[in-house]
Amino acid sequence: MPTGSSFPQMLTQLVFATANKNKVAEIQALIPSHIQLLSLGEIGVTEDIPETQPTIEGNASQKAFYVYEKYHKNCFADDTGLEIEALDNRPGVLSARYAGEAKNADDNMKKILHEMQGITNRKARFKTVISLVIDGRELQFEGIVNGTILTEKRGTKGFGYDPVFAPDIFPLSLEEGVGQRSFAEMDLSEKNKISHRALAVNKLVEYLNRLG
Repeated sequence: MPTGSSFPQMLTQLVFATANKNKVAEIQALIPSHIQLLSLGEIGVTEDIPETQPTIEGNASQKAFYVYEKYHKNCFADDTGLEIEALDNRPGVLSARYAGEAKNADDNMKKILHEMQGITNRKARFKTVISLVIDGRELQFEGIVNGTILTEKRGTKGFGYDPVFAPDIFPLSLEEGVGQRSFAEMDLSEKNKISHRALAVNKLVEYLNRLG
C-alpha cells in the first residue's frame, strides 16, 4: 500500500484517532508544520469508536471514517494484529481480546502458548494498517514484521504479545552472534527501527510530507 486515489489539496488539520497525546506529539514532530495534528479529545470524541469489522484493514477504515463522517474532520486511524500461520492466522483482528473482552495481555499470551503446544511451525507476523481519510477518500499504509512465536514469555518491555514474539530481523545495533530476541527484550529505540507500527507510520509520514 497505499491504496486509493491521491489527495491534491493542502491539509491544515488532521485527526489521529487516539486519546494518547504523546502519540500525537510524536507524529506531529515528523510531519509538515502547517498540518495541525489533533487527538480525539481535542475534537470532543468521548465515546468508544466502533471496531466491528472482520479484518485489520476494515477496523482501521471503520475508525477513520467514523471520525470523518460524525465529526467532519480528516482523520487517520490504525489497527494492529498478530497472525500465526499454524492457527489459521489467528488471533488476527481479535488480537486485543483473544482470551476475552477484558483485553488482558497475560491471558492472551497464555491462550496462544497453550494452543501452540507441540506445534513446530511457529511462523507468525505482526501487521499494522493505517487508514487515512481525506475529504471522504481513503489511503491505507501497511507495516508487517515476520517472526516466530516463542515457547515461553521472554522480556519485560513493550506490551501486548511482545514477550512471545521474536522478529526475524534485528536492529542494526544488535551485535552479531546474539540469539533471537523477543520484542519485549528490546529497548523502545531498537524496536522502533523494525516494528510493524513504525513501518506503517513511516509510510504515512512520507506521504504527508510529499503532500505538503
